[in-house]
Amino acid sequence: MPKVEVCFSPALYDYRLLKSGFDAVVTDVFRASTSICAALHYGIEAVIPVAGLEEAREYRQSGYKVACERGGSVLDFADLGNSPSDFFREDLKGAKVVFSTTNGTKVIQLAAGNSQKVYVGALVNLNALFACLKQRKNDILILCAGWKNLFNLEDTIFSGALAHLLIDHAGYETECDSAKAAIDLWKPARHDVSGYLRKASHRIRLKHLLTEEDYLYSTGVDSCRVVPVLKNGELIAESHNY
Repeated sequence: MPKVEVCFSPALYDYRLLKSGFDAVVTDVFRASTSICAALHYGIEAVIPVAGLEEAREYRQSGYKVACERGGSVLDFADLGNSPSDFFREDLKGAKVVFSTTNGTKVIQLAAGNSQKVYVGALVNLNALFACLKQRKNDILILCAGWKNLFNLEDTIFSGALAHLLIDHAGYETECDSAKAAIDLWKPARHDVSGYLRKASHRIRLKHLLTEEDYLYSTGVDSCRVVPVLKNGELIAESHNY
């Protein structure tokens, strides 16, 4: 029987129960994973995640469009930021966009070192991702980007939603207390996700950067059916055969 585990923070990654052979789902609801889903859903061909600023600058000098932020703010050399609506641009359709953020892109690269596949998950693609994972039936580690290696509410709520679907509707099991706790948080939150997450510290922290429109998009379950998967260093949309 396949297993699901939740890791609340990158700082806990080395202590995970699943050591190898698993698929990773990286989530950073505010904002990286939601924005990656939005970008691919809107027609961007691929998102290239890079952790370092120098690498992002080099891509920019080579002619790529670059989305880059640190501490929530767009950097001066970047073409666009890290909110979902930043990617709703006609001139980006069919393009490859380089993406570097405070937390999310580093965690994608961390997960890539041990997992068979790396997916990007958010509330906006919850059921599309679940359908994809249900077909594959591999062990799943849900890795939260968190905030500066700390637990955060929004990534945990998503993790609980996905773990709940996998356990209740796809025959998964868990020995992970983090997964059980995440599910317990998801159950009351699911009736009003947008309302519940207004108290999240990162929502308050980003209030001047994340518009109400972007916030509602980020907390809207199943806004799109795109499943980003990492292939050859690029995040592309998994084929819709589920």
